[in-house]
Amino acid sequence: MISKMKNLINTLNAISPIDGRYRNHVEELSDYSSEFAFIKYRTEIEIRYLIALSKIGIFRKLSNNEQKIFNKLIENLDIDEAEKVKDIEETTRHDVKAIEYYLKEKLSNTTLSDILEFIHFGLTSEDVNNLAIRLMLKDAIQIVILKKLQNLSKEILNQTNKYKKLPMLGRTHGQAALPTTLGKEFLVFYERINIELKILQAFKLKGKLNGAVGNYSALNFAYPKIDWRKFSKDFVTSFGLEVNQTTNQIAPYEDIIYIFQTLQRINGILLDFNQDMWRYISDGWLIQENKKGEIGSSTMPQKINPIMFENSEGNLIIANSLIEGFTSKLPLSRLQRDLSNSTISRNFGLTLAYCLLAYKNCLSGLLRIKVNENKIIDDLNSDWSILSEAVQIYLKKQGVKKGYEILKDLTRGEKMGRDDFLRMVDKLPLNKNQKDELKKLTPQNYIGITYP
Repeated sequence: MISKMKNLINTLNAISPIDGRYRNHVEELSDYSSEFAFIKYRTEIEIRYLIALSKIGIFRKLSNNEQKIFNKLIENLDIDEAEKVKDIEETTRHDVKAIEYYLKEKLSNTTLSDILEFIHFGLTSEDVNNLAIRLMLKDAIQIVILKKLQNLSKEILNQTNKYKKLPMLGRTHGQAALPTTLGKEFLVFYERINIELKILQAFKLKGKLNGAVGNYSALNFAYPKIDWRKFSKDFVTSFGLEVNQTTNQIAPYEDIIYIFQTLQRINGILLDFNQDMWRYISDGWLIQENKKGEIGSSTMPQKINPIMFENSEGNLIIANSLIEGFTSKLPLSRLQRDLSNSTISRNFGLTLAYCLLAYKNCLSGLLRIKVNENKIIDDLNSDWSILSEAVQIYLKKQGVKKGYEILKDLTRGEKMGRDDFLRMVDKLPLNKNQKDELKKLTPQNYIGITYP
């Protein structure tokens, strides 16, 4: 047997930082994205396939005790049992065949010994693998990824509600533009994320079970009276997948690509969010919690760096780079099948791990910030020229010709305090009542409609 100690990874020796430095942060994905998980999911599919063959009369009915034997095989498949599969694979050099031989060995001394040749009957490895990959991906997203994204989205909404009335300076092109509210800027990200979350929650992956070139050839040859298309549909949909019956050997990857491109869009939104949080911290508008014992710089003891947002940003970039690579490759398969998709699909879990790490870091960063309201208000009131949009539109409303040009000459490149703004209003070609109305404007009340 392959030594289990050989397969135990010391986090300090791990090649990938996912299994090394960050293992504790992404460990919950192991049940859905590891080699062990792949063995477990494929074994269950092979067993469920045997049960399904029995139900349509390909071989005898199974007794209640035999059903229990199958269920125990699935339930009891632990690391020790998976090691046995890997031992067999050392000889077969074929992972799915190793599972077939493992099951034959486990069932050989039971009442099921007479149906051993129906294990993996009429299938190609890809019939099992495509289902296992999609089930692993479905469970990883529904149980782990979506939960973390929903937690992050909820916290962004909390910030939205908390600061919906706090006015702040809005910038376009990095320059002072117009007042907005901090809550509304959080709301933008909340709504963008939730559009994608609804897509992620609703979408169904598509699996196939139709043989070596997609024509049910072996199955139809052996049992031509069986409706194998119906059998395939019933079997695939029993796992919560949709069936794809028109394929070659592999199940087309457009469904998986769609899922990952949805994650890619979410990651892009969060990249934008992380960078905005970073800038607000840099401006002193957001303050990070000072945690005892933490060090921000090896030489500058005063620093509290925005490392959670920065780490999130880096991991999002890695995740999206992986997604970009395999979504451009996965639609391509030479003729009826080549193997290049296989090694790519084994990295789906790695991609999800970088996503999960990014989401956790972003949430962690968000939970340790507080708002410096005084600084936000001071910066907002530091330049009243940001009210020039309101003034020029008011001039147009009152029929003043070239209202925009008048304000441009008075404000472009100028920084105004409150008194400067009031003196500017007095120079405008308006009557006293109109000027008095404009003088009611402040950076804190010119915020438009910011919250539903």
